[in-house]
This record gives sequence, C-alpha cells and structure tokens, in this order.
Amino acid sequence: MAATLKKLHSDFSVDCVVFGFDEGELKILLIDRNEAPFKEWKAIPGNLVAKSEDIDHAASRVLYELTGLKDVYQEQLYTFGKVNRHPQGRVITVAYYSIIRRTEDGLHPMSSFAREAYWWPANDLPKLAFDHNEIAEKALQRLREKILVEPIGFELLPKEFTLTQLQHVYEAITGEDVDKRNFRKRILGSDLLKQLNKKQAGVAHRAAYLYTFNEKKYKKLKNQGMIFGI
Repeated sequence: MAATLKKLHSDFSVDCVVFGFDEGELKILLIDRNEAPFKEWKAIPGNLVAKSEDIDHAASRVLYELTGLKDVYQEQLYTFGKVNRHPQGRVITVAYYSIIRRTEDGLHPMSSFAREAYWWPANDLPKLAFDHNEIAEKALQRLREKILVEPIGFELLPKEFTLTQLQHVYEAITGEDVDKRNFRKRILGSDLLKQLNKKQAGVAHRAAYLYTFNEKKYKKLKNQGMIFGI
C-alpha cells in the first residue's frame, strides 16, 4: 500500500456507496479487500485518486475496477477528513452514493485490490474497514431524506412493477411500515404512474397490475415547480 500511496495522490480517496433493492430488502454494495490495511475486511468500494485525475472520474474508475459496474450515475455525498481515519497517513475521502436497478449480470471486480464484490443488507452491516460504517450511515440518511421529496424509489425497481413492490421500497428505505391505502392514494394521486394492461406472471397469489413511472412527465412537472412528496 505504501507504494500505491507514492504513485497516487496521498491526500485524497473516493468511496462509492451503491444501493440496490432485492427480495424486499435494501442492499448496499461491498467488497472484500485484498490489500493492507484492513486486508480481508469488508468495505465500501474505494481507493486513492491519481495525481492528475478529476474526483468524479476517479469515482467512476474505482467503482468499475472494484465491482465491474460502469456508466453508473454517482452523486457526491460528503467529505470525511478525520485525521486518523487512515492508519497509514492523512487521507481525506470524498464519498459518493448511487441508486441502481439491479441486473442479473453479476459483479466482477476488475482489479486484484478486491477479492469479491457482493450485495449486503443495508440495515445490517458488519464492522467495515476504515470509517466506512459512518460513510454508509450518512448515505442511508441522505437516501431517507431524498425519497420523501423525489421519486428515487423507482430507480430501484424494474421498469414494470406493482404498487406493492413500490411500497416495499419505501418501507425498506425509511425503516417504517407504510399504510397501504394512504400510500396508494398518494402515489396514484401524483399522476406519474401509468397502469399497464398486464399483470404479474408466475405468482402464487392473485396477480396484480403492473405500472411504469412516467419520468418524462415528472421532469416536465418539476420544471413547472411541482414538488414530489409521499
């Protein structure tokens, strides 16, 4: 790691908090580190920034190298700069967070820095390397605030979903039960969902209608001053 610190910029790193949703549960993307310090520890995907590299570019590069994910929109979250957050010297990290729709492609680290990348329940994280538990908690707090005023829940679901699936996303993020009747009334009242002329397939219970989110209409209404809220 010392050689890496000399090669890269020794003062800055990026850490990437990526949220997904699966089986009714909010997940966060973790890696198993394969280098010291904290070798074999679970961690948020992160690494140092090259001397001539933009921070945003570094976040995209690091996420790709450690998980195989690319073309992921990432938003800056917070800067963490405690003096002793890195055991080998002063390293300030810029944390990013993302909300992605999970696919079946899987995760494939492109660098030996990570032995493995995988999804972990966001509300039951183990002890992570560095201050990554603090970073993950900050990202989850931001997600909980944002989902109340922006329709980000749709980014975690397939293009076609049921109202029950959408409700489960809100419950998983907020950590609170949602009243089914009021939730459906408010979400349908936003007029941003389109009911499709088809239902779920291959389910044991009564099949529910599928919906899609009208992103184009949302952007238009947002430009007109609409504030989304649930």
